[in-house]
Amino acid sequence: MKHICTVLFLMGTLSSFAQKKWSLKECVEHALEHNISVKQSILDIDLAKEDLVNAKGNFLPTLRASASQNYNFGSFIGQDGSRIKSDTRGNSFGLNTGVTIFNGFQNLNIYKQAKLGVESSQLQFSVLQDNISMTIVNGFLNILFNKENLKIANEQLTISQNQLDQIKSQVDAGIKPTSDLLDAEATLASNRESIVNAENSLDLSLLSLSQNLQIPPNDFDIEDVQINLNSASMVYNSSGEILSYALDNRAEIKSAELGIENSDFGVKIAQSAYAPSLSFGAGLGTSYQHNQGDPDVRSQFIANPNSPGDVIESIVPFGFNTQLESNLGYNLGFNLNIPIFNGFKTKASVNKAKINKEKSILNLAQAKQDITTTITQAYADAKAALKQYQASKFSVTSLEESFKNIQNKFNFGAATSFEVEQVRGRLVTAKSNLINSKYNFVFRTKVLDFYMGKPLTP
Repeated sequence: MKHICTVLFLMGTLSSFAQKKWSLKECVEHALEHNISVKQSILDIDLAKEDLVNAKGNFLPTLRASASQNYNFGSFIGQDGSRIKSDTRGNSFGLNTGVTIFNGFQNLNIYKQAKLGVESSQLQFSVLQDNISMTIVNGFLNILFNKENLKIANEQLTISQNQLDQIKSQVDAGIKPTSDLLDAEATLASNRESIVNAENSLDLSLLSLSQNLQIPPNDFDIEDVQINLNSASMVYNSSGEILSYALDNRAEIKSAELGIENSDFGVKIAQSAYAPSLSFGAGLGTSYQHNQGDPDVRSQFIANPNSPGDVIESIVPFGFNTQLESNLGYNLGFNLNIPIFNGFKTKASVNKAKINKEKSILNLAQAKQDITTTITQAYADAKAALKQYQASKFSVTSLEESFKNIQNKFNFGAATSFEVEQVRGRLVTAKSNLINSKYNFVFRTKVLDFYMGKPLTP
């Protein structure tokens, strides 16, 4: 019954995925919630937080308890030359505490570095979320693009079928030659092939997005979104305003800046090894000893009441509790360590930390250069996509009029089917270019919005 319920639950889950049509917002949210890299990044944040807890612990005193049980077996030669057997067992107990008073501010710098580690992990998490979101948006738009391409292919198939039926009736009536019918049949076959190619492209784009979402690809689909660009234009006047915002706010830049701060603390931590360290410690300890086979007793000397000046030896119990109380001792003290020479290890550590700082400075410069290049290129791509869209739109409008004209001529016998197909082929190509340029412009605009910190989903 348990296995049956599990199977029914999985079937229900798969059915729910198959029945719904995913919106862009749902796709992005699902990806950010279930992506393995995102989950790993969250664990990285948790690890950084544990490093911070560990760093805080360096300021606290330590407390250790100890206990031991030991046995000694053997014998020794006594003063009279006889061999004396000595088998003993014993216990020892201790409690110790210690705290670092000063170690060249090493603990303080480790704590500050750990705080930066948490912030840096959170920034890396933000960068990962942004990258995944952009991937999902691109995949979503790619599906919409392929759906429109498939729609155009189906429209062309309908036109070709109607034209074939018209030519067939004209051939049967002796108005058109048989060659026109063969041309129309070839065009219809070509359109069917175009539909197959468009369907394959759509299926592959759906598969790609479902894999990014980590959901079953069977019957996966997205909501139909109409994207109209009747008044398409550039939202931003130049790449400068985008770049200025990105350099001040993008997580990649802030992460690189934190890298420099982190390396600064790394240098200070390494340099702290040059400084003396001072610590305080305290403890208490006690022990118990027992000779195997003998009772726990000890000799005790007391004054003889009957003979002043004399003492009397008496045997008194000296058991476990009594020994622990009698042997209890305390200690406390300060420990000062002054480094003098350690084979240039500290010097090498400091030099390595300084080199890492130089690398961090270069990483920031590289991050700024990369984002400058990316934004400049993205802005140029968006402008080019807009121009391409405007040109494609004008081309489609012109070719639609040309196609209507050539069809009218063909209907009156003033044009051949070959001429009609030439114009229609150019029209199909123009429509495909228009769709491509439209979605390319939409995506390029999304990229610019992305670097301006605007949400990618409605």
